[in-house]
Amino acid sequence: MRRLLWGLAALLLALFAALAPLRLTGAGDRPAPSAAPPATGENPSPSALPLRATPYRAVWVSYLEWQQVDFSSAEAFALDAARMMDDIAALGATVVLAQVRPFGDALYPSEYFPFSHLCTGVQGQDPGFDPLEILIQTAHDRGLELEAWINPYRLQANGAPALCDGSPAVQHPEWVRATTQGLYLNPAAPEVWAFLAAGVEELCAGYDIDGIHFDDYFYPTSDPAFDEVDYAASGSTLALDDWRRQNVDALMAACHAVTQSYGVRFGVAPLADLDLCRDGQYSDAARWIAEGGYVDYVMPQFYWGLTYESESGGHALGTLAAQWAALPRAEGVALYGGLGAYRIGDGDGSTGPEGEWLSGHALADQLAALADLGYDGAGLYRYASLWANPQWEDLAARERAAVEARWALTQDPAC
Repeated sequence: MRRLLWGLAALLLALFAALAPLRLTGAGDRPAPSAAPPATGENPSPSALPLRATPYRAVWVSYLEWQQVDFSSAEAFALDAARMMDDIAALGATVVLAQVRPFGDALYPSEYFPFSHLCTGVQGQDPGFDPLEILIQTAHDRGLELEAWINPYRLQANGAPALCDGSPAVQHPEWVRATTQGLYLNPAAPEVWAFLAAGVEELCAGYDIDGIHFDDYFYPTSDPAFDEVDYAASGSTLALDDWRRQNVDALMAACHAVTQSYGVRFGVAPLADLDLCRDGQYSDAARWIAEGGYVDYVMPQFYWGLTYESESGGHALGTLAAQWAALPRAEGVALYGGLGAYRIGDGDGSTGPEGEWLSGHALADQLAALADLGYDGAGLYRYASLWANPQWEDLAARERAAVEARWALTQDPAC
């Protein structure tokens, strides 16, 4: 099955390279970008993956942060980007996970996706500069690596953003599937797999990025009605759940094949609950890390505390992290842990004592727990929870100090 998916991924990429100009015939309707989009299809750089950041210590910067950033000019954006990168570097982090494709739109000029509404308030409107280029340069100037964080399928959530003519939803309505919450690219369509892989190639070929990072949004629902027409048309003999997992596997294999060819690492931050991950979003991350050929790292989102209690008891960080650590891993696949900085002060809904998230060292304690389990690194979600948290400003400062102190121990494990 793995060889079949790899072969399919290669075929999809070849087909897309030949057909992309025809599929994007409506792209001329969108405003021309101020900077030429990156070229694709060029001979890749070295095929060997670059050395990973050592140690791997990441901070997520999401589209929610971009809502607070000044996009009025390249100079204003660069000032805000510099402030954020200074903060992240001072913490002792080594990697920035910057969300550059949140809703089928982009923080960079693209042949495939319109400019994000986050840049100007209007999707498809050119801000007059390339935000991603500034982010990369600003990060690298401070010794930080930058990974381009992509939400692969989501196009719209609860009616936002308003879609422009250049949106994939408008360009290719036949690729779109809907839930009550929003619009998504069809996870079952080979054309979508190829389209997304081509978008990954555009980033790898055109920018000096250090990685491509997918979040945990795969299938948006488990409702059989979501793709019953596609399932019936496929003629598959697989059960629906297995067929959905095969679709996500194909996307991951296709994107990994692209990043490998450019020497760029490819990682994903799946749900921490292995059952929900596999059977709720149909992302078989356990298989990806066991077999190889799908990802270079996984970073499950362990967004509960060490003292978390519930009736099931299943979501405590230590329990979940131990389950992931026990999974077989192919050579070269790293295991990182994502921690929920957004829980600072607010807690995680535990039925037990809430003192952990009021301690001022919850994240540092969790990093220590991951290190004890042999994790290769960690990420903190998200920037604003640590540096722009007016409700818990003093507590966030104490958490930062504790993390900085832990990460300053040069002989300490990656976490």
